[in-house]
Amino acid sequence: MASDIQHCVRTLRLKVKREGYPWLNAAAIEVNQVWNYANATSYKAARPFAGKGKWLSAFDLDKLTAGATEYFDYIGSETIQRVNAEFAIRRNQFKKAKLRWRVSQGTKRSLGWIPFKAVQLKHKGKSLRFSGKALRVFERELLEGASWKSGCFAQDAVGDWWLCVPVECELSQSVAPKEAVGIDLGLKDIAATSDGDKLQAGRFYRNIEQKIASAQRRGHKRQAKRLHRTAARGRKEALHRFSRKIVNDYQIIKIGDVSSLKLAKTRMAKSVLDAGWGMLKTQLQYKGQQAGRSVIIVTERDSTRTCSNCKALSGPTGLDMLVVRTWVCSACGVTHDRDVNAARNILSAGRSPPSVSGNESSLTAAPPSQTSSRCEARTSALKAAA
Repeated sequence: MASDIQHCVRTLRLKVKREGYPWLNAAAIEVNQVWNYANATSYKAARPFAGKGKWLSAFDLDKLTAGATEYFDYIGSETIQRVNAEFAIRRNQFKKAKLRWRVSQGTKRSLGWIPFKAVQLKHKGKSLRFSGKALRVFERELLEGASWKSGCFAQDAVGDWWLCVPVECELSQSVAPKEAVGIDLGLKDIAATSDGDKLQAGRFYRNIEQKIASAQRRGHKRQAKRLHRTAARGRKEALHRFSRKIVNDYQIIKIGDVSSLKLAKTRMAKSVLDAGWGMLKTQLQYKGQQAGRSVIIVTERDSTRTCSNCKALSGPTGLDMLVVRTWVCSACGVTHDRDVNAARNILSAGRSPPSVSGNESSLTAAPPSQTSSRCEARTSALKAAA
């Protein structure tokens, strides 16, 4: 089957080998100093003692930090410019004259972050050259023959360093073997499809919750952080496998608009966050976009209690009936699995607007304004007079 070759930008996250950690930790301290200088200078310019304030741009900060590399031992001018650019972007994003300080020491230390331009990172044998330092990464073969853009070195909560670099790759878009599928999100099963496939709830956090609590009580913070990372990795792996299978098999993917942010404020918060609904939606959307699929978020209203065969509202309702996983329609006599039936109703929901406001923009047309109505009336009157 013929396919169209397209390009996309994909961010690779490669772990840096441990011998480079001391150098990166020292460089991160200098990055924090540049960030804090930009933060203090921009705040003074925006809130002066007298006169009109000015919001400094990245170009203004670059001029103020010109020649600062002689005071630093690890970072260069390109890194300083990237820090200034990122600070200006975040300040405009949050619309604040002053952002948070980056702390280099103590219990509230900020996680390490070292941005760079594409020209700063170069191949050198089996390692990568950055600011005069040779750094080795795992899975370096992924960078062979790739052209990357500006990225960063980032530190996680455990203390490990990662190279995050966007690379351009080719995508082959083709037609999926199956037409459409509906996906219902839940807690007993993270996801259920209209064809009967289910992603069982892994309880990634709940299964090690007692171990995390025990480590925190003993003061083993590093062990607790590693357990949190283990749960996050297990959840991410399971969702990646499921989303990849769905994108490979179906051309049209319809998923319910259940709001994990709202349910996270209820007593089901731990189970909702452990399920990772938002992560699954994000993966389906960007993987579907890369593969040429249509991912649609539709309403979940009455999807559980509606019979997918005769559309009668004969299913179980209320919190007390959540334990009912299988029910028989009183109108047509068809036996339904609760989650699979909801997924089938989501599949047939079509272009209905979402039931939870804020999750997705409504597909219904907006009513015409008074100005447009007067213009149409005036045009009709002129045509009638002519």
